[in-house]
Amino acid sequence: MKILFNRRKLSDLLEKSRVIRQAPGERCYHIFYQVFSGHLPNLLKDLMLDKPVSEYYFVAQAELKIDGVNDKEEFALTDEAFDILKFSMEEKMNCYKLVSAMMHMGNMKFKQRPREEQAEPDGTDEAELASEMYGVDAEEFLKALTRPRVKVGNEWVNKGQNLEQVNWATGAMAKGLYSRIFNWLVKKCNQTLDQKGISRDYFIGVLDIAGFEIFDFNSFEQLWINFVNERLQQFFNHHMFVLEQEEYAREGIQWTFIDFGLDLQACIELIEKVPTRFPLGIISMLDEECIVPKATDATLAAKLIEQHLGKHPNFEK
Repeated sequence: MKILFNRRKLSDLLEKSRVIRQAPGERCYHIFYQVFSGHLPNLLKDLMLDKPVSEYYFVAQAELKIDGVNDKEEFALTDEAFDILKFSMEEKMNCYKLVSAMMHMGNMKFKQRPREEQAEPDGTDEAELASEMYGVDAEEFLKALTRPRVKVGNEWVNKGQNLEQVNWATGAMAKGLYSRIFNWLVKKCNQTLDQKGISRDYFIGVLDIAGFEIFDFNSFEQLWINFVNERLQQFFNHHMFVLEQEEYAREGIQWTFIDFGLDLQACIELIEKVPTRFPLGIISMLDEECIVPKATDATLAAKLIEQHLGKHPNFEK
């Protein structure tokens, strides 16, 4: 008889965009609503969340409740799971504080300075609350968003940011932070569940990935999700069908060749062609544009059109 002694989780393609934007009929990750459920009576006060969840922009753009889901009961299970998996009280509370900080970040306001390409805070109340949750200085926190330090050559300089750039930076920080919390949670769970000294001669692997996504509004995230899925589909088709049929041919087996699907290798190369080959793929051109001073979405689009429009069958304007 075989007994499952331990388990290990890996995360892949976390839907970070949901942290700051929700599609109609959806809501943000459950924990953001669970902390408002009242399961822990003093939690909202400790997290400095003094408004209803509907007034925290990052998590209130679509649904706030889900039919059949009791956030108070679910939060009780979440809180208990932290204890079962041997998270300390400090670790658990720090997770809740980071959730609070992200909600405060969504309510931070900025404004454009007149006749300048520089944004500045339009009030600091929410930034101060977020900073308190992060355990950092509020002034330095705001400076990191409005005038971030970047490396130019061998020197570090402060880069000015306009209003749009600051708003993007705020959202990017919230998404990046949630991703890091999630990965840390997975790592911590794996450490707790790992049984040292147990033979790993056998394992069961389960791969759960996002399906192809086509929404009314498609972002960079959908490009990556669909690209990864297509790469996996190509890999599977090639190894399970193409190579297998080639083996049939070598062995002289009578076989009618079957086309198992549309070959999108040309489209994959358009996206991922590496810098050592010319013309560059879309991702390589994006990486290159990210280090160009004063580059914008428009400058990248212009270069992509110049490079690929009319030259690649899968690139259309």
